[in-house]
Amino acid sequence: MTDTSKNITILGIESSCDETAAAVVVNGRKVLSNVISSQIDIHTVYGGVVPEIASRLHCENINGVIRLALKEAKTGWDEIDAIAVTRGPGLVGALLVGVSEAKALAYALNKPLIGVHHIEGHIAANYITHPALEPPYVCLVVSGGHTHLAVVRDYREFELAGRTMDDAAGETFDKVARAVGLGYPGGPKVDKAACGGDPHAIEFPRGEVKDHPFDFTFSGLKSAVLNHINMAQMKGEEINVADLAASFQRSVTDSLVTRTILCAESYGIRKVAIAGGVSANTALREAMKEACLKRGMECFYPEPVYCTDNAAMIASAAYFEYLAGRRDTMFLNAEPNLKLGER
Repeated sequence: MTDTSKNITILGIESSCDETAAAVVVNGRKVLSNVISSQIDIHTVYGGVVPEIASRLHCENINGVIRLALKEAKTGWDEIDAIAVTRGPGLVGALLVGVSEAKALAYALNKPLIGVHHIEGHIAANYITHPALEPPYVCLVVSGGHTHLAVVRDYREFELAGRTMDDAAGETFDKVARAVGLGYPGGPKVDKAACGGDPHAIEFPRGEVKDHPFDFTFSGLKSAVLNHINMAQMKGEEINVADLAASFQRSVTDSLVTRTILCAESYGIRKVAIAGGVSANTALREAMKEACLKRGMECFYPEPVYCTDNAAMIASAAYFEYLAGRRDTMFLNAEPNLKLGER
């Protein structure tokens, strides 16, 4: 174990998808800087992330993003105790840019190198917004690529209790948004459109996975929405986009909240957290908070800036690895299919 009597300052690097990010975080909870260079405007033209374009833009942006993070933190290299980087899961080309940069910096500066699991980073984002939060708790991680239900037993100990069997929740938002002409990225656009709609206007299904009460399925819901749109178009009926968005969002939210609460109750845990890009969804936040309140549970979620991919969450997760004595070598590699809890 590492001596905790001194402050530990970590530079975090994130490049798993389409955000090039760097941050400086002290003791896993105090953010000195959090710089994010987003590629959304570029990928919007294609209706989604183009991996090759994402990788090239990471190469162009990463040095400048790191310099800016250090500048905003008013921190020099001599004050950095370790370099942390997302090693997976994610797009392999994008991950390689961040991992290569982190290895180069760690070697040149003789600093410890720590590879971080992207999902564990999302979970750790809650420690930034809620410094008093401690395990155990149940965390729902929902993003464009992942829908995981994790039991966080300790800072480095995770049990994957449930996951999606098909589409991730964020991916489903993107596909529905595209189908009704809202565009990319789908999550925030559906959330905004739903504000003016009736969530009970259309009854969409809540998929269940037989004999797996904590798992999710959204393929049936996606098909139901597309069928509703096709039927309306065939009949020449006008589609009320706000009502459809609100009804679709209610179905997703119900599925996410119901399973998360069931998981927490089954494990006898009284604290629930959400994380990932979809955790910024206003309907999900309100529904989870209300469900927890009814059962006397505590509910936690990050500030919106820490919901989407960022490097502060990577530095936060790395802090607990650092305390445990975890150090990676120059053989650290990108692992696009890395499983939760793998070291």
